[in-house]
Amino acid sequence: MSERSEVTIKQSTAAREAAAPPRKEAPGVRISGLTVVYKTPAGELPAVRDVSLTLEPGSITGIVGESGSGKSTLALSLLNAVQPPGRISTGSVEIDGLGDVVGFRGERLRKARGQHIGYVFQAAQNSLNPLKTVGKQLLDLGRSHGVDDLRGLVREAKELLGRMGLDGARVLDSHQHELSGGMRQRVGIMLALVLNAHLVVLDEPTTALDMITQANILKIVREVHAERGLTTLVITHDIGVVAEVADRLAVMYGGRLVEQGPTRQVLAAPRHPYTRGLIKAIPRLVGDIDEAQALPGRPPTLVTVPKEGCVFRERCALRMDVCDTVDPQARVDEGAYGPRIVACHAVTVKERA
Repeated sequence: MSERSEVTIKQSTAAREAAAPPRKEAPGVRISGLTVVYKTPAGELPAVRDVSLTLEPGSITGIVGESGSGKSTLALSLLNAVQPPGRISTGSVEIDGLGDVVGFRGERLRKARGQHIGYVFQAAQNSLNPLKTVGKQLLDLGRSHGVDDLRGLVREAKELLGRMGLDGARVLDSHQHELSGGMRQRVGIMLALVLNAHLVVLDEPTTALDMITQANILKIVREVHAERGLTTLVITHDIGVVAEVADRLAVMYGGRLVEQGPTRQVLAAPRHPYTRGLIKAIPRLVGDIDEAQALPGRPPTLVTVPKEGCVFRERCALRMDVCDTVDPQARVDEGAYGPRIVACHAVTVKERA
């Protein structure tokens, strides 16, 4: 290669880098003492109670638990988007570069959503307008956030869709009913990222998708997370999903976080009896199918969740007298790969013995 060619390439690269928007740093998130209540005939009942969770900058964190455990309510709290009759009663959600979004209102809150926090909703078809093409919804999004270069926004959307294996022009020209479930899910990811948000929440990103499409979506999540420098939160009931993509795993039950830690360590050596029960319930591809054991009983509802004591005690084989009246405190153990946190009386007694 000649010197002139090298100079030309360097000048072209420098020009592209100068024209590109400045890269944002992946934000850290600190959820502290968060409680979300819903107004019912029986009074205000907690769907999320005293939850504390840290999302490290640039990490993928997975939250897993059965339906009704409070996962989606916790995720919506990151956008301060809990709708009446629900409300955030106590706690904070501190996001680097933004502050505590629990106190945001009006225009300040609207700008934070989309530009700083992207959200991929559960059942992507329900978040798309069936009367408008994807392209028109994209332009509405751009106008609502004051984007001046709408053509540039469309180019960015096409590029994102292309990275995800779709024909961007065709998808933008389509209504939601003309797209498959996997395509709609990818459209949801595109809409969450197109305004250059660097904190992204994916709520059940693989629900109702076939196994091949699930694998493709998870591959896309990993690639886009790395390429765009994101901090990502994945909400799911499927442990296999978090095992595939998450750096850290938080286990939620009855509105409480009962165990947290590096994903591989939690799955290899679960401490909380609920985490162990979830893992035992996973059917295996080989071996005796009877080895998969369903958890006994049912998860609590807003009305049946205990007001005091351990929320898991009705289904727990390790139940002790103290579990009936005293909330187990989260115990933190620092490990080589990050802190392990578990809230269980029986585990604490066993480890002290």
